[in-house]
Amino acid sequence: MGIFTQSIEVDCTPAGVPIRMRWQGREYRLVADPVRWFQRRNWWKEELRAERGRGPGLVDYEVWRLQVRLAGVGPLRTFEVSRQVETGRWRIIKIHDACGESD
Repeated sequence: MGIFTQSIEVDCTPAGVPIRMRWQGREYRLVADPVRWFQRRNWWKEELRAERGRGPGLVDYEVWRLQVRLAGVGPLRTFEVSRQVETGRWRIIKIHDACGESD
């Protein structure tokens, strides 16, 4: 079904909006405005306890849908990626082809 947990590099505007990404040594450029939402985490399954004062990234995580082309010219691909708030690290969650089906 196209579900991943692979690290990627994402370049963002000063406001934190993705503008391009690098994956497997290749650069992809956005061809549409990215879409952002938040998904709930089952943090209690991953953490022993919630530390006092820790909020961002504990309950939910940030997800972006990026429509991209390889170097701006290849076939259209749609990536769903997440950004870990505490570290700024990006990971691929899903990859869809141009027809909307998962790889």
